[in-house]
Amino acid sequence: MPSALPDGDPVPASGDLPQSALDGLGSRPFGFYVHVPFCATRCGYCDFNTYTAAELGQGASQRDYAATAIEEVRLARRVLGDADLPVETVFFGGGTPTLLPAADLVRLLSAIDDEFGLAPGAEVTTEANPESVDQAYLEELRAGGFTRMSFGMQSASEHVLRVLDRRHTRGRPEQAVREARKAGFDHVNLDLIYSTPGETDDDWRDSLAAALAAEPDHVSAYSLIVEDGTRLAARIRRGELPMPDDDVAADRYLIAEEMLSAAGLEWYEVSNWAADEEARCRHNLLYWTGGDWWGVGPGAHSHVGGTRWWNVKHPAAYASRLVSGASPGHAREELTAEDRAVERIMLELRLVSGFPLSDLPPQARTACARALGDGLLEVEPFKRGRAVLTLRGRLLADALVRDLTP
Repeated sequence: MPSALPDGDPVPASGDLPQSALDGLGSRPFGFYVHVPFCATRCGYCDFNTYTAAELGQGASQRDYAATAIEEVRLARRVLGDADLPVETVFFGGGTPTLLPAADLVRLLSAIDDEFGLAPGAEVTTEANPESVDQAYLEELRAGGFTRMSFGMQSASEHVLRVLDRRHTRGRPEQAVREARKAGFDHVNLDLIYSTPGETDDDWRDSLAAALAAEPDHVSAYSLIVEDGTRLAARIRRGELPMPDDDVAADRYLIAEEMLSAAGLEWYEVSNWAADEEARCRHNLLYWTGGDWWGVGPGAHSHVGGTRWWNVKHPAAYASRLVSGASPGHAREELTAEDRAVERIMLELRLVSGFPLSDLPPQARTACARALGDGLLEVEPFKRGRAVLTLRGRLLADALVRDLTP
């Protein structure tokens, strides 16, 4: 089941933000995340805020969802005032956004453009289950202004897909990439998951080879995380499946780096590889570099100028708030300067551009010097004043971040 929302301060019914959040609005990159909370089935490893038709009940429907979400786009315009905020990136995630008709996704994108304006060359991405699209659907998205597709492949191994409760068939993700290319998409990502219980090194190599054969210009590869409350966690707790092993996950990461780099994809964030700078996911880079974004949809998180808030989770509660003219915001927090400094280190250190040593406090610079000696940071960038992870450093990035932050 979906994880619980964090606690925080109440969000006013108007959705109004503190003045500190509005100061400097427009000087930072601005984007939209649109959460579509519907799935045909729930995958056993997933704790995202998603619902199948049987779980929704009255007051929430896929048919009415686009109109409801558009009301939040209009709320965003009222809250953010008259500031010139050209939208640089839009990302539709879920759930499975492509369970909605393509016309609904295009209508939502048009509402964002009408209220804020899309910046020239804006990146517009949607996630998709490979089984939920066909050639005509992809062509309608492309004609409607979408520029990037991200397909959930996860694995090419049928027994691994069964453990993950994935419903697509072997070979379908690769075919979806080819259809997206034919529809005119220059940028296509495949998502992969490694260290699933029962997966072997050969399974993982086979998945990477299958993904690369489809010629995406971007691959995301994530180690499986067992989340409390999921079916996968219950199966592991009962002893039906083994817990993923950290050493195995590290070996799989090294295999990914070897095969992806040999194919011409270079890492630019610890879990992401791209063919060139144009192929990098600009929306995720907005998150990782401290930009502003408004999250539309039940359970969606937003961040503007150091204020972070999150919406009520259930689609029925979300729709009820907006119908009554109120913000769907559940709670919020104002980040302190220290909070923002820690988050900046945590996120930017994972990027290939690294982190400027001059922006680190003295004790963190000492920790960086130790990390350099331990082979976790690249020597030449360090001489130029930046902390950039080596391959070994990427494997130990979380531990290094803990050393650099209070």
